[in-house]
Amino acid sequence: MLSRTLLCLAVTCASTPLLADTVWLKNGDRLTGTIKVLDGGKMMIETSYGGSIPLDWKQIKTLESDQKLLVKQGKSDEEVVKGLKPTDDGKVIVAGADAPRTVELASISQIIKPKPIITDLVWKGNIDAALDFQHAENDTDDYNIAFKTTARHGDWRHNAKGEYNRETQDDVVATDNWSAEYSIDRFLTEKFFWDGRITYKRDKIEDLDRQRTVGTGPGYQFWDDELGAFSMTTLLNRTDFEYRDGKKDNFYSTTLRWDYNRYLIGKKFEFFTNGEAGRPLSGVASYSLDAEVGLRYKVTDWASLNLKAEKNTINGSDQSDLDKTRYTAGFGVTW
Repeated sequence: MLSRTLLCLAVTCASTPLLADTVWLKNGDRLTGTIKVLDGGKMMIETSYGGSIPLDWKQIKTLESDQKLLVKQGKSDEEVVKGLKPTDDGKVIVAGADAPRTVELASISQIIKPKPIITDLVWKGNIDAALDFQHAENDTDDYNIAFKTTARHGDWRHNAKGEYNRETQDDVVATDNWSAEYSIDRFLTEKFFWDGRITYKRDKIEDLDRQRTVGTGPGYQFWDDELGAFSMTTLLNRTDFEYRDGKKDNFYSTTLRWDYNRYLIGKKFEFFTNGEAGRPLSGVASYSLDAEVGLRYKVTDWASLNLKAEKNTINGSDQSDLDKTRYTAGFGVTW
């Protein structure tokens, strides 16, 4: 009898999800899993039986969670709560810092996981492979692959990115270049950090054959949470140009860099933009701009479709100006 009792208890415990969140819908259905995010009127719940399921916030009757969550009401009223408890239709009990209180679901605009200031290790990134669409009279074959990754460990953050582009027109190579960049950030406070980076660009077609840049300077992390991140950095750089005819330039410059991404509609869409605008301290070039803006659509938890526009401009160089705009569409992997 004792062995049977223990066996039944083990089966019961194994079949019952531990610390599972529960969402009750107005049509009578009930879903259990893990609440990932509420944003844009959509709640994402991760289930073991159906993956990530988006739910219309207006169709939710009440919900329950034992997670620590950041709950936002209105535009500015937000707090980290210990959990959520079910109650009457259209309401939920919030276990905040003070005594538990009942709030209307309609008053809640966002629910996300609070992100700790210091984490042991957080690694995220993406790889995009794309076709390049350009209007031209000749037949073209275009290839583009780009990656970007970030790893945060304590007060240190490592960033790396790279890109390769190749285009042929009537079997003649018209574009063949690649770039790589590594940077390391040291957070001095929760928001302020010091950045150091090195960038290398190689072009086998253009007059500007090689470009090397080393820079350092302060940065500010406006936010970095489940719904995206935004940071800006000011750098003092040393740049070396090497041209195809053997001539060289080197100069110092200041640049303003930005890196922004925002998840929308239950994290199904991601809007992103990053780049830099610079101006030399000498008269080699009047300004430079290297930027991209795009949109990703998550097909699965790891696969996405992307659209991107890129702008690369160097104006006022003694050897040559550079002004390129590219549009790409393709498939990507995110983590």
